[in-house]
Amino acid sequence: MQVIENEHLKVSISPEGAELREVWNKKEEIQYMWEGDPAYWGRVSPVLFPIVGRLKEDRYEVNGEEYSMNQHGFLRDVTFALHQKGPDFVSFSISSNRQFTAQYPYEFQAIITYSLKGESLSVSWKIVNENEESMYFSIGGHPAFQIPLMEGETLADYELALIGDENVTQFELKDALVHVKESNISSPITPALSANLFKNDALIYSNVNHVKLTSKHSGKGVEIDCAGFPYVGIWSKYDETAGTIAPFLCIEPWYGIADMHDTTGDLKEKAGINILPAGEAFESTYFITFK
Repeated sequence: MQVIENEHLKVSISPEGAELREVWNKKEEIQYMWEGDPAYWGRVSPVLFPIVGRLKEDRYEVNGEEYSMNQHGFLRDVTFALHQKGPDFVSFSISSNRQFTAQYPYEFQAIITYSLKGESLSVSWKIVNENEESMYFSIGGHPAFQIPLMEGETLADYELALIGDENVTQFELKDALVHVKESNISSPITPALSANLFKNDALIYSNVNHVKLTSKHSGKGVEIDCAGFPYVGIWSKYDETAGTIAPFLCIEPWYGIADMHDTTGDLKEKAGINILPAGEAFESTYFITFK
């Protein structure tokens, strides 16, 4: 586990998947991140690559060749090497070196960097295309925040606000595939938090730049700045028997989305896919502020 810190926060990141595991507020003595209890969901903040969400029948094709891949891809299960480290930042890297060719036909280097500034943590991704042709991929974050944060609070004590452009679109999942639910939604979007929101899996929006999750009583919570990201997912694990959700809420900035229900299965035609020319690098950053 690698630890970075400043006067406000102490952050722990695992080289397994380069996954953010803990964010501790030194002054308030608050742990913001979900604990990763496998009874609910054993992950905390996996990086999703080279797909986000699920493929139709877990399959896709490139240049006439068919490949199989599980939901959210394989990078979350890979051990990264330490790339660089300082008191308030750390980066991890991995090169594909043909170890994923059975699942994915492209060679790449991935560098994931975490950096602290005040009460904010930046999460940066760099993907380098090491092929002689364009590379097709998606990438996304999946951080799970503990909710409630304070003793005596419940889910209903928290407010969720999504702030975006005028042309926000909401999508819904049916059998893990994406359908458009509503277009041209006015911002901000403030769904009342309840377990029923997640009966059909994640809430998905496009053109959202900022997400706030805040306690109405303590004022504590998190803010995600994801300007420029095409999609944001909001998710918690729903328990159908109990009619409840797990004690966390995921706020997920994505450059990609699960397969649409009418997908052709061709990765080059996949909704939300990113195209990276040969030898070039994709870079993106989102910011989490812990209040």
